[in-house]
Amino acid sequence: MVVKNISDLRIVFMGTPEFAVASLDALVKAGCNIVAVVTAPDKPAGRGMQLQHSAVKKYALEHDLNILQPEKLKNPEFIQELKSLNADLQIVVAFRMLPEIVWNMPPMGTVNLHGSLLPQYRGAAPINWAIINGEKETGVTTFKLKHEIDTGNILLQESFSIGENETAGEIHDKMKVVGAALLVKTVEGLANETLNEKPQAQFVEINILHHAPKIFTDTCKIDFSKSTTEVHNLIHGLSPFPGAFTMLNGKILKIFRTEIVLSDNQSMPGEFKTDNKTYIHISCADGYINVKELQLEGKKKMTTVEFLRGNRINK
Repeated sequence: MVVKNISDLRIVFMGTPEFAVASLDALVKAGCNIVAVVTAPDKPAGRGMQLQHSAVKKYALEHDLNILQPEKLKNPEFIQELKSLNADLQIVVAFRMLPEIVWNMPPMGTVNLHGSLLPQYRGAAPINWAIINGEKETGVTTFKLKHEIDTGNILLQESFSIGENETAGEIHDKMKVVGAALLVKTVEGLANETLNEKPQAQFVEINILHHAPKIFTDTCKIDFSKSTTEVHNLIHGLSPFPGAFTMLNGKILKIFRTEIVLSDNQSMPGEFKTDNKTYIHISCADGYINVKELQLEGKKKMTTVEFLRGNRINK
């Protein structure tokens, strides 16, 4: 039987951070019947270590949505509660790995929104790695969950360009909007049975796949012996979080935004040059980067001009 309206579907939404809120909001505004929202348990945070709601829970409370916050997704009580919702479809955006008993529960399966053009950049940090690797394009994919992470059949994709100086934070903000719209389109297609699932093997040869593993501290350390482009892409791919870093006077210096300046300078890689007023240049293999935004350990993030008002760098 063809379901003609998305409001006829009973949907369980699963997500936690602010990125997922855009998708949940788009679904609610499109008229979807969200029978429950599953999100992370409240966690202590801040100076007073008071319990804090996730961004998704805050939205759900504001819109009077049913909220579930299981500690463990295999908990029998949670499984029973999930079954009692009789959901037709589950949607996952920026949430935990689901056990099969959860993702395989609804008759229409579970749809995930991923921040890349799958099968490229499977993994935990697709936005970061696309920029680090110098990609000119990225996008979002909706697909059906299965056993292996990020390998399920593709439903829809939407691509958009990555600007030369865009940061991971800026792409994140663009992606959450594009992804939310694509998710609504996906639900509409599933409701009307107009979508054809496509195996990821149809999209690219396995030997040219790029992956997006979790970012670790070693990934964030800047190697100035590399090209200006590689250094620039690393910095922007890790901005604003967790932030690429180097050392200055024994302290961690995070750099968030740069410009590439190609030159035939003979300076040693990593050498700082500055007038201590308006600019900081750091030498790389084929030129230098012009630092635009930075943060010294123990200080707030600031522009280079702001930084140099209170800090002097020995030439």
